[in-house]
Amino acid sequence: MSKLKAKDPFLLKALRFGVCLVILVPLVIFRDFISPFHFGKVIVFRSLVEILAVVYLILILKDRSYLPKANKIFWALLLFVLAFTLATFTSVLTYPSFWGTLERMGGLWTFWHYFLFYIILTSVMTQREHWQRLLDLTIFVGILSAFYGFFQKTNIDFFLGSGDRARIFGTLGNAALFAGYQIFIVFLSLMMYVKSDSRVRGYRLFYMFAFITTSIAVLMTAVRGSLLGYGVGLIVFALLWARQYKSSFGSFVFKFLIGAAVIWGIFSLVFNDAAFVKKSGYLSRITNLSFTATTVQTRFWAWEAGFKGLVESPKTFVLGWGPENFNIPFSKYFNPKFFRGPGAETLFDRAHNMFIEILVTMGIIGLLTYVGIFVVLFKSLKRFLKENDLIIYGIGLTSMTVAYIIHNSFIFDTSANFIVFFTVLGFVSYLNTRLGAPDKISQDDKDRRPIIKNNSTIGVLGAIFVFFVAVLIYKTNILPAKANYATTRAIVASWAGDFDGSFNKYREALSFNVPGKYEYRHRLAQYLVGVGGPSVKEEKVKKAYEFTITEVEKNVKENPVDYLPHLYASRLNIMFGKDNPNSPYNDIALEYSMKALELSPTFVRTYYEIAQAYLNKKDYPNAIRYFQQAVDLNPDAGISHAYLGAAKIENGDLSGAEDLEKALNAENPYSPREVDFQRLINAYLKTNNFERIAWIYEQLIVISPNEPQYYASLATTYAQLGRFNEAAAVARETVKIDPSFESDARVFLQSLGREL
Repeated sequence: MSKLKAKDPFLLKALRFGVCLVILVPLVIFRDFISPFHFGKVIVFRSLVEILAVVYLILILKDRSYLPKANKIFWALLLFVLAFTLATFTSVLTYPSFWGTLERMGGLWTFWHYFLFYIILTSVMTQREHWQRLLDLTIFVGILSAFYGFFQKTNIDFFLGSGDRARIFGTLGNAALFAGYQIFIVFLSLMMYVKSDSRVRGYRLFYMFAFITTSIAVLMTAVRGSLLGYGVGLIVFALLWARQYKSSFGSFVFKFLIGAAVIWGIFSLVFNDAAFVKKSGYLSRITNLSFTATTVQTRFWAWEAGFKGLVESPKTFVLGWGPENFNIPFSKYFNPKFFRGPGAETLFDRAHNMFIEILVTMGIIGLLTYVGIFVVLFKSLKRFLKENDLIIYGIGLTSMTVAYIIHNSFIFDTSANFIVFFTVLGFVSYLNTRLGAPDKISQDDKDRRPIIKNNSTIGVLGAIFVFFVAVLIYKTNILPAKANYATTRAIVASWAGDFDGSFNKYREALSFNVPGKYEYRHRLAQYLVGVGGPSVKEEKVKKAYEFTITEVEKNVKENPVDYLPHLYASRLNIMFGKDNPNSPYNDIALEYSMKALELSPTFVRTYYEIAQAYLNKKDYPNAIRYFQQAVDLNPDAGISHAYLGAAKIENGDLSGAEDLEKALNAENPYSPREVDFQRLINAYLKTNNFERIAWIYEQLIVISPNEPQYYASLATTYAQLGRFNEAAAVARETVKIDPSFESDARVFLQSLGREL
C-alpha cells in the first residue's frame, strides 16, 4: 500500500461504511408519509449518495487511482443514463421526467444517484473481503425484509400493512416489487451457499437459512410473474450446475424442477375450477393461467395503449414520451374496458413491464441502451463460466439475471431493486478485474498520484462541496419531506373533521413548492369534492375552493397534455356551481372537461363530468347524450346505465327504469342511489304503475336488507296489486327487522283479513 493510501484510510473507511448504509435503505419506511414504502427510501438514498459524493471527490483529488473504473459495464450504464437524460429533456412533460412522481420517486435526478452509487461502489470496494461483507449484508437485509413481511400476517400494529394479509409485501409496500427484491436475495444466498467453504459451517447455515426464508417470502407474495421468474431461475441454476460441474446431483435437481413445473401446469389446468382451489385465495390466484384473467387483461390493454403511443410519431418512436410519463399515452389511448365502476383502476403510471416502459417513455434509443446493459452483463457472466474459481458466480448471477428479466416483464423497478441490481453490477465489474485485460485497471504508482497536491486547496474545495451538498440535501430532500409530512397531517385532520386544520396543512405543504406539489394539489381537491367533504355553502369553504381552483389550474398549466388536472378543475367548478344553473362555474367546468376529453377521448369518467355540468345547467338532453356515450364506450359498466337512467327520469322519461335495471344486471353491476329510485317511484305513482314500484322496493331491499321502511312500503305496494299473501309475509318480516312497526303491521294485516 502506498504512503498516500496509508495517510488517508479514513476516507476509504467512511465511503465503505456509507456504501453499507445504502444497502440498508430497503428497510427504510416513513410510516407517516404519503407513499411510505418508497418516498423515505429515495430521500435517504439520495442524501447518503450525495454525502458520499463529497467524500469521494475529496478522495480522488488526493488519489487519482480511485477515479471511476471505465470498463464495459460502466460504459453500458453510462449510455443508458445518457439516453435517460436525452429522453428527459425531450419529454412532453419535463418536470415529472426529471423529478419523478410522489408514488414511485423515480425520474432522472434519482437515477443519476444510482449511477453515482455504482461509481463509488466500484471505486472503493477493491478487495474480495469488501464484497464478501457487502453481499452478506445485502442478504441479511433481505432476510429482515422477509420477516417484516411474515409479521404482516399478524395483527401487530408495529408492522405497517399487518392484519393477516393474503399477500405479504415486506418493506416495499407492493407484493410484486417485494417479490422482485427477494428474488435477488434468493439467488445471492444460493450462490454463496454453494461457493462457501464446507469447513465454514456457520456461513453455510446462514446462506441456506436465507435461501429458504426468502424463497418462502417470494411464494407468499403469490405474484405469478415473479413465481415464474423464480422457478425458471432455479431451473437455469440447476442446468448450469449440472453442465459446468458434470454433477449428477445437479442433473437430478434440474429434472426434478422440470417435472415439478410440468405437474404444476397440469394441476393448474385440471383443478383451477375445483372447489378446494376456489376456497383458497392463494391457490386460485397462482393456478389461474388464463389470459382472460383480470390482471393479465389489464396488462395487455396498458401495453397496447403504450405501443399506440410509441408509433404516434417519429419523435415518440425514437425518444419516447419521457420518463415517468407512461400515463400520457396510456390515457390518450385508454381502453374503456378498464373502467368497471367505482374504485376501478383507470390510471397506469407505469407499463408493468420494464422493457415496454422504457420503450414507450424513452423510445428505441432507451430500449437499446437498456438491453445493452444485460448484453454486457451476460457476456461477463459467460466468461465467468470458463474460469474455475468464478464458475459458481457465473451460475448464480446468470440464473439471477434470468429470473430478474422475467420478473421485470410483468412489473417495474423501484429504489430497493435498483440498489441491489447496481450492487450486483458492481460485483460483476469487480470480478471482471480479476480476469485481466480488457477490464483490469492498472495500479502502478503513477496512477496513485494526487490530482491536486496542495492540501489547503483540497480543504477549501472540500468546504465548498460540503456547503453545496448541505444546501442540495435541504432543498431536494428535507423540504420535500416536510411538504409530504404536512400533507399527511392535513389528511389526518380531515378524518377528524377539522376543516381549518386540514386546509392550513395543505396550504403549508403547497407553500414549499417542491416536487410532489402535483399530487398535493390533487389531494386537496379530493378532500373538498369527496364524499363527506365540507359544504360549499360555508364562506370559509368557498375561499378554500377558490384557493384550490387556483392551485389545480397551476397543474393544468404545468401539465397541459395530462387530462387529470383538467378533470379536477372541472369537478371543483361543478361543485362550486351546482346550486345555480346560471353560474359561470358550470361553463368553466365544461371548458376543462371538454379539454380533458380531447386529451383522452375514451376515458369514461370524463363523460360523467361533462354530463354533470349539463345537469347543473338543467340541460337534460345534453346530459343524457354524454351519459349515453359513456354507456356506448363500455356497456359492461353498470354505473353508466345508472347515471343515464337517473338523468332520463329527472327529465321525465320513464324509460330510465330500463337503464336502472341494466345497471343492476350489467357484467359489472352498480346499485343506483336511493334518490334515483325515489325519483322513479314518484314518476310511477303518477301513472299508478305499482308493478314497477314493487320492483323498485325489491331492489332496495337487496341493497339495504335491514331497512324496515322498504319492507313496509313493499307490503303496501303488494296489497295495491292484490298480492295479499306476499303483502302479509313482507309485513311480518318488517316486524322481525324492527319491532316498533308491530302496531302498524297488525292494523295493516287486519285490513287484509290476516293476523300477525
